[in-house]
Amino acid sequence: MINAIRAEFAKLLTVRLWWVLLLVMFGYIGFVSGLLAGLFGALGDQLSAQQGSPQIADAQLPPLVYSTATSIGYVFPLILGALATTAEFRYQTLTPTFLATPRRGAVLVAKLGVLFVAGAMYGVVALVGSIGIGAPLLGLTGHDAALGDSATWSLAARVVLAMALWAVIGAGVGSLITNQVAAIVVVIAFAQFVEPLLRLGTSIWDWTAQVGKFLPGAASDALVGASVFTMLGTGTSQVQVLEWWQGGLVLAGIAAIVAALGYLTSWRHDVT
Repeated sequence: MINAIRAEFAKLLTVRLWWVLLLVMFGYIGFVSGLLAGLFGALGDQLSAQQGSPQIADAQLPPLVYSTATSIGYVFPLILGALATTAEFRYQTLTPTFLATPRRGAVLVAKLGVLFVAGAMYGVVALVGSIGIGAPLLGLTGHDAALGDSATWSLAARVVLAMALWAVIGAGVGSLITNQVAAIVVVIAFAQFVEPLLRLGTSIWDWTAQVGKFLPGAASDALVGASVFTMLGTGTSQVQVLEWWQGGLVLAGIAAIVAALGYLTSWRHDVT
């Protein structure tokens, strides 16, 4: 198992993919968190005075800004996990891997473990972007950045866990959908279009909202404890949110199910 883990780290770190995605994620999250901090920090009173505008209390501003690390950034470890797994099938590196380590389950567990660590690293960098840029802007606009609040760092720890789980989910998707192009299309389409529409649709009625809170993105937001999407609601929707530990269990359960399905299907097939 130790050798398998070392091999998976070598596969991941010897290509440019991981750090290119990391840089793009950092810039994207830094820009959005800075935009939100500047907008709501400087214009919060004027926006709140307008009828129908989101009502954001001062105490809610830091979690709203810092949670952009996952609420918009989770797609990056998701893509990393999917690409890291589908590349094995595309470039046929699974063949020598399985020859060296015939226990395919051990190979998959090693890959999931490595991607969990990589996802956690993405979470740390995402927080550097959201807190490192958002906090100074909140301070400049006269708001408390809450960096001395233990709740802020609890949120940060849950962000790291959520990003790690998203990388594992991506690896599971990649082992289930082995075609690299198809996997990325499915990941982006679901993350950016399908699930947001499902979350919006299920929030209309109370009984559908009870189902919508178990969607992956909703579970991730619940785990973190804040999200730009839920905190900017106008109050007209029936948003239902799990407890943070329930969200973590749901997200971990989704990761386990997708990985198990991938193992039972394509991972056990013959490779050339």
